[in-house]
Amino acid sequence: MTSQVTSRHSTFAVAVYSLFHPVPLGFFVAGWIFDIIYLYSTEIFWTQAASWLIAIGLIVAIVPRLINLVQVWVGVSYPQGSAIKVHFWAYLLAIVLEIFNAFIHSRDAWAVVPAGVILSTLAVVLMLFANVQLAVRDRTA
Repeated sequence: MTSQVTSRHSTFAVAVYSLFHPVPLGFFVAGWIFDIIYLYSTEIFWTQAASWLIAIGLIVAIVPRLINLVQVWVGVSYPQGSAIKVHFWAYLLAIVLEIFNAFIHSRDAWAVVPAGVILSTLAVVLMLFANVQLAVRDRTA
């Protein structure tokens, strides 16, 4: 038998989280697409644009991750394998991958391939997995 967890999160925090949460995924997906375009075109513009998109995505990712950190780990006790905790850890791992990706993108454009493309792909897949499993598990719960 599962117990229903009632949360008493701040309305402002939930609104800010809902506003900023999808933004980093958009920047990271765009950076991933630009990395793929660079892979096939070797036009340096695409890797520079991907570098900027990843950096902006990381900056925007700070606020929702801090809010999510407080919502998941402070006050409310979620079960260990709950969807919200899996979502938290998957997003955190994706952001760590994107930090390494930002360092790879700070190198010469030729040095971005293949490590930058691989890290971008892994981070985007991880974030999409986190969102899908949260939506599916919340819907069935």
